[in-house]
This record gives sequence, C-alpha cells and structure tokens, in this order.
Amino acid sequence: MTITINQITFDCADPYALSMFWKAVTGWEDYPGEPNVPDDEACWLGTPGSGNPALFFQKVPEGKVVKNRLHLDVSPRERTRDDEVARLLTMGATVVSDQRKDDGTGWVVMGDPEGNEFCVERSQAEREG
Repeated sequence: MTITINQITFDCADPYALSMFWKAVTGWEDYPGEPNVPDDEACWLGTPGSGNPALFFQKVPEGKVVKNRLHLDVSPRERTRDDEVARLLTMGATVVSDQRKDDGTGWVVMGDPEGNEFCVERSQAEREG
C-alpha cells in the first residue's frame, strides 16, 4: 500500500504572514473556499488538481528553537539559483548556510521569515547546461 501526502504543515506564529511569503515564493494560491486573511489561526496554499500537496500554516504558541528535521528543497523555474536567492532575500528570507561551489554546483540553505530552513537548488536549465 502507498499513501498520498495531502499537505506539508508549518507551525508558526503568524500563519497569514508566513503564507503570504510562501505564496510569493511558489506562486500558489489560497485554497478554493479558504481565503487567507490576517489573524487566521490557519492558512492554506495549493494548486488543486496538480498532484502537489498543499502548504498548511498553523498558529502555535511556541517559537522555533532548533534546526528543522524536515525541509523543502526548491528550484526556480524562470531564473537562476543565484537570482532566486537574491529575490528571496528581498522578501525577508535569510541565508543560513551557503553551500555553492566554485564550479556552479551546490545550494543555499535559507530561512523563511520565521526561521524555517529550506534549500534553493539550481534551476533545471542550470543543471542541464
């Protein structure tokens, strides 16, 4: 038997603000019938019918204390890895660890505005070039 991953959940202090960050990162939309608004206890983003899991943001009282045990790896579609890192920095992300190599390979570990780590890898075009 197999399973379907329905959603990836982010525990956070401000579900709306964090969902807006990830909405800008992914281009995903509010879930149909579930518009995200400030002060929501939970927010969803997704691409219904795509086969992708939703991103779910839920308010929790405790702050993030240690490194994530699970994280997302993302790669840009329309720009290079380095251009995407620069874009994310302007949106409030931070660089946690730069793993880029002189030959152009590698990735950048970033933190979203609440400190959740994720990796930015090279685009498909960079990997094929």
